[in-house]
Amino acid sequence: MTTFVCNPSESVYGYIRVPGDKSISHRSIILSSIAHGTSEISGFLEGEDSLHTLQAFQDMGVNIEQTPSEIIVHGVGMQGLSKPTRALDMGNSGTAMRLLVGLLSGQVFDTQLIGDASLSTRPMKRVIDPIQLMGGEINSEADGTAPLWIHGGVPLKAIHYELPVASAQVKSCVLLAGLYADGITEVIEPAPTRDHTERMLRGFGCEVISTQNKISMRGGQSLEATNIEIPADISSAAFFMVAASILPQSEMTLNHVGVNPTRIGIIDILELMGADITLINEREVGGEPVADIVVKSAPLKGIEIPKHLVPLAIDEFPVIFVAASFAQGTTILTGAEELRVKESDRIQVMADGLNNLGVHAQATADGIVIQGGPVSGGEVDSHGDHRIAMAFAVASLGAKTAITINDCDNVNTSFPGFADLANHAGFQIEVT
Repeated sequence: MTTFVCNPSESVYGYIRVPGDKSISHRSIILSSIAHGTSEISGFLEGEDSLHTLQAFQDMGVNIEQTPSEIIVHGVGMQGLSKPTRALDMGNSGTAMRLLVGLLSGQVFDTQLIGDASLSTRPMKRVIDPIQLMGGEINSEADGTAPLWIHGGVPLKAIHYELPVASAQVKSCVLLAGLYADGITEVIEPAPTRDHTERMLRGFGCEVISTQNKISMRGGQSLEATNIEIPADISSAAFFMVAASILPQSEMTLNHVGVNPTRIGIIDILELMGADITLINEREVGGEPVADIVVKSAPLKGIEIPKHLVPLAIDEFPVIFVAASFAQGTTILTGAEELRVKESDRIQVMADGLNNLGVHAQATADGIVIQGGPVSGGEVDSHGDHRIAMAFAVASLGAKTAITINDCDNVNTSFPGFADLANHAGFQIEVT
């Protein structure tokens, strides 16, 4: 089991590029595999989560080449996937499992989806329910968790579906099933969520209509191969944004980061707290907005986080909680019950860890209340959650003494090479 021993630092600095966006990496493999023709993907995140998606499509007969600079996918078309000879292992990736539920429900063969111990506890009923409304046949464990058995050869019909919870994964699952459904599938969102699926479907030549909170798509469309350049992941950049904000005399430039409007909740929240963040070299690459992000140290203040920003920063809250710990005053988060069913219960795990470090953090049913103040050293457990582990590494920068973080193996799911890149920027992480 990997352990991080993290010592305080005086400042962080430099120009760095974090790995490719995980959400876009998953989708690039999924859509290029069912497109006609060959797609070339650059910037692909070679983390464990994305590689499980890549392996799944290889197991379904897609020829995928990996070179040092790109992934080359020889698409087989909408009906070209073949029955795998084994269960498709999604590892720790909830995104992969939920999106594939939609795609596989439209195939002519049966499949089984499995995952690691953590993924096997995460709720899948949220994607099973709409697919069953479309006519799909899916079996799960009694509590709605994996393993999942998806029965193919069942005709799907389009539905009008109102998401019970703002979730890009559920939305994407329904849209992928909608590709194989008879009629026009409509998804209604209660709040905006990341729109990478809609953008990429359009990039592959599929007509997707987005109006206010409704996304609609006609079934039976085909996809044509295209080349994809994946920007750096803002969720990974978030750790360095907070690091530069909380440490005096720090300045970092994060290069080529995706700044999709549905993903920049982390920037909005940090700026409300007083962070000094500037976007430069703004441009569009492959249908996705990209910029270099310059962050300088600044005194932070506690805030009540606006509810409309919660879905736009759902993956970044562990490190936002760290920012709150170094802020003056109280930070309050509500409306974030989704955090309790991530790779870990991120509300409780972060509250427990922060309290171990001398920070007053009170978990609530749908959020947390954090009183900023001195952060001492100590020992915390990440519970196998990559974002928890990296968040506490950021906390160590301004702590009084070292922080030991246990169970850090899963950092590789989203950010391979995190410790090396962080140390290059001024962190003091020893991996044992």
